[in-house]
Amino acid sequence: MSAADTLVDYEDATDRYDPVLGIEVHVELGTVTKMFDGAPNIFAAEPNTAITPVSLGLPGTLPVVNGRAVEYAIRIGLALNCRIAESCRFARKQYFYPDLTKNFQTSQYDEPIAFDGHLDVELGDGEIFRVEIERAHMEEDAGKNTHIGGATGRIHGATHSLVDYNRAGVPLVEIVTRPITGAGKRAPEVAAAYVRTLRDIFRALDVSEARMERGNVRADVNVSLRESPDAPLGVRSETKNVNSFRSIEKTVRYEISRHAGILDAGGTVIQETRHFHEEDGSTSSGRVKSDAEDYRYFPEPDLVPIAPSREWVEEIRAALPELPSARRRRLLASWGFTELEMRDVINAGALDAIELTVAAGASAQSARKWWMGELARVAREQETELEALAVTPAQVAELQGLIDGKQINDKIARQVLARVLEGAGDPAAIVEAEGLAVVSDDSVLTDAVNQAIADNPGVVEKIRGGKVQAIGALIGPIMKATRGQADAGRVREIIMETLGVQP
Repeated sequence: MSAADTLVDYEDATDRYDPVLGIEVHVELGTVTKMFDGAPNIFAAEPNTAITPVSLGLPGTLPVVNGRAVEYAIRIGLALNCRIAESCRFARKQYFYPDLTKNFQTSQYDEPIAFDGHLDVELGDGEIFRVEIERAHMEEDAGKNTHIGGATGRIHGATHSLVDYNRAGVPLVEIVTRPITGAGKRAPEVAAAYVRTLRDIFRALDVSEARMERGNVRADVNVSLRESPDAPLGVRSETKNVNSFRSIEKTVRYEISRHAGILDAGGTVIQETRHFHEEDGSTSSGRVKSDAEDYRYFPEPDLVPIAPSREWVEEIRAALPELPSARRRRLLASWGFTELEMRDVINAGALDAIELTVAAGASAQSARKWWMGELARVAREQETELEALAVTPAQVAELQGLIDGKQINDKIARQVLARVLEGAGDPAAIVEAEGLAVVSDDSVLTDAVNQAIADNPGVVEKIRGGKVQAIGALIGPIMKATRGQADAGRVREIIMETLGVQP
């Protein structure tokens, strides 16, 4: 937290002020090539290898629009209930871009490809909150700056910077909301749920891998406060490039508390960009935020307007896949979960993992057990998202298959899962390599049963006297003697056979 930031308790701040949000989400499109040239659109290539003269903005080069990117943008616009423009065009956004050599960004300004939409977002308790979409427009991404010599990896204190132009020109769609009002204390939850819903839509549409940890989806989070819902909008701050749902929530909470501290002290909020700090959930000042006129937009003279025919738009609409809301309704009916169970799954970000685990052969209830139980616990401990854990749905299904096949029990399964998360391999291989299979050999189990009977005459007397439930007191020592690897069901049968007790 900056020493200059005075924070007001969040509950107090939202009791006295009305928060207003605005969220700009950038999604990198998964096209084969870039937005305006034939350079490959790939992740993690060697620096400055996925480029062409157009990527570098060299003199004499001319851009050509990527038709697949236009199609993807229309898909997104339709999924967000937007109107699709009959004609739209690109503009030059003038700004000092060290990571765009032509020193402007080719974007869309007053003529976006999609506009006037909305998205209904489901919150944790099932409430539906509508977010109004102002526009979804196409543009190109910038390159990546790496600052060398400083302690923080930021430009301040660095001795020099390196620029990788591989990302320059990657196709983006930017989705801009209208002011999001009425969220009140739930503003952080609304912001995170909105971006999560968008991420799910991008994946369903197959327009992007939408991996936030790779920067495929990034959110710029605008926050302002006003005294009441009837008051004019306050001055906003814009926290740039927030790339996890947890961080989005923390950003909104922090900025609401920070704005309230400034307003309570009689100060004025500065319209600026800010940076989020994962380590403590704070934000820090970036630069004074430019208004649209500061970018000196003008129509891109090297690109003709885009005029998608109504027939093409309707073809795209007809080919849209099942969207997340419909998918959830289908899975709810198929899996037999309660509404509350399904909401918990969605809120935990476990829906995709459970569906893939079921597709790999596990039952819906067993898949839910692992992802919402042991794996959710590990994710909380590591302060990460479920999808970032080092385990695949196929491995979880394999683990459950070992249980169903009575090769391991639940206790051993948790040990095996821990080893999977450590990178030791697949469950079956771990069980075999580490000798973790359940002991089901009757001779071994009979020896352990006879020893437990000899060591616990009092318990044996109770069992023979009709208290069959006391068998549990014998099973415990047997499981301990076999390092938890005994087949508990078979152990129970052998105890009853040995003592001559009927079930």
